[in-house]
Amino acid sequence: MVRFLIAGARAWLVALVIAWAVAPMSAAAERAADIRLEGSLTRQHHETYVELPFAVPPGTGRLTVVFRHDGAADRTTIDLGLRDPDRFRGWSGGARDRFTMAETDATPAYLPGPLPAGTWNLVLGVPNLRPSVTTAYVAEIWLDPQGAPFAGLTDAPLRQGPAWWRGDLHAHSGHSDGTCRSRGGARIPCPVFRVVETAAERDLDFIALTEHNAASHTQALRELQPYFDDILLIPGRELTTFQGHANLFGLAAPLEFRLGAPGAADLDRVLDEAVSLGATVSVNHPRMPSGEACMGCGWQAQTDWSKVHAIEVLNGGAMAALGGRAESPLSGVGFWEGLLDQGHRLTAIGGSDSHDPDRPAGEAGALGRPATVIHAASLSPSDLMAGLRVGRVFVDLSHPGLKRLEVEATAAGRTARMGDALDVPAGALVTFRVTIDGAPGARIEVVEPGGARELLPAQAGEQIAQTFTRRSDGQRRWLRINLRDEGGALLALGNPIYLNWGAVR
Repeated sequence: MVRFLIAGARAWLVALVIAWAVAPMSAAAERAADIRLEGSLTRQHHETYVELPFAVPPGTGRLTVVFRHDGAADRTTIDLGLRDPDRFRGWSGGARDRFTMAETDATPAYLPGPLPAGTWNLVLGVPNLRPSVTTAYVAEIWLDPQGAPFAGLTDAPLRQGPAWWRGDLHAHSGHSDGTCRSRGGARIPCPVFRVVETAAERDLDFIALTEHNAASHTQALRELQPYFDDILLIPGRELTTFQGHANLFGLAAPLEFRLGAPGAADLDRVLDEAVSLGATVSVNHPRMPSGEACMGCGWQAQTDWSKVHAIEVLNGGAMAALGGRAESPLSGVGFWEGLLDQGHRLTAIGGSDSHDPDRPAGEAGALGRPATVIHAASLSPSDLMAGLRVGRVFVDLSHPGLKRLEVEATAAGRTARMGDALDVPAGALVTFRVTIDGAPGARIEVVEPGGARELLPAQAGEQIAQTFTRRSDGQRRWLRINLRDEGGALLALGNPIYLNWGAVR
């Protein structure tokens, strides 16, 4: 017996679904299923296959299935598979009760690829169903359109609760130009698992794989995420053009990157499309020279900065080229601060730009150096990107480095944290408090517009807390914190608190 479950269907089945606690995959968690199939199986279905047809409309970009039945106590076994109108798309047997597929990625056992419109069939195999037993089942199906934002690789945050999460937002594998040593010592295109394995060994909480104009690594990340359940894997793209490079975090869908081609007439149009697909956009290594050594690396495009969320101010590749120095003409810090002075609120981030996970951890350009540390409500893609966009971020160069760099500003009973805006009338006193955990001996440097800098007196200890004040002139200002070692070398770079910018980002 197979039929579509329509509105007003039997209350007992609805209750049964609730009792089974169907937990949809992340793409489906925020809304009711688009299709629900329900039915029952009896002994006559023992050692047979049952096909449940359903319609997939044109323009579907992702399909997610969650399946439950009530026969476990009676040892009923139901296997799962899927057919599209043209071919068999996969068979997970009894190993899974849910799966997803799209053009770029699919749950292991299923084939990624375009989702043709027409009649699909959820295939149930029944290797065991006892006599006199009736097993009820429910299959829920979510259909997301092409162009829907990518929802991530996990059903829930890897870790709950607000914290500072450390990661690397710029890394490559063999899906573009990342290489590493094989077991036999040959230099090879580096498999994704080696990159992720190294990131996990270096105690990163997250890593973004940002291949040049490629999405093929998304499938590998989907396969690896269940095993690497202690590090969040974020699909990304390094949009690589002749006018500049930009990381697009959380983007798995295809994107036309060839400037001048149909659909990508200019870079602004490409960024528009990326943002509409849910990407968080960061301009990479904007001050790197463009030429034969690094084609298109410097940012040369006329840009609508409202479409950009972050600037990669410290790049491990640029640092490595200069013997590990963070501050140089190749740094993006001056480029970013110039945009701040123009009134653009953009978050400063870093990235190793790693192309070889075998590079020793202490070297610039090794995975996790520099690291980007984001304060977020949980370790999930949505919360991390929300924290990045707000600006609760610092960049750490001192691997394994800081646990915390907090900055707060208080005036007239109101408080703002790093990334926030605080309106302060002329003449009012603003008190800033900086709290550091994990950088003993670090000196606090106050940085303000126009190159103004103040080095606060040194304090000893693993945990440091210092306050200082500023008198507001009522004008739009920003103020941020660097950390330096005793010799003056940069250890960490913080994002601003914005004074008199208004509350809206």
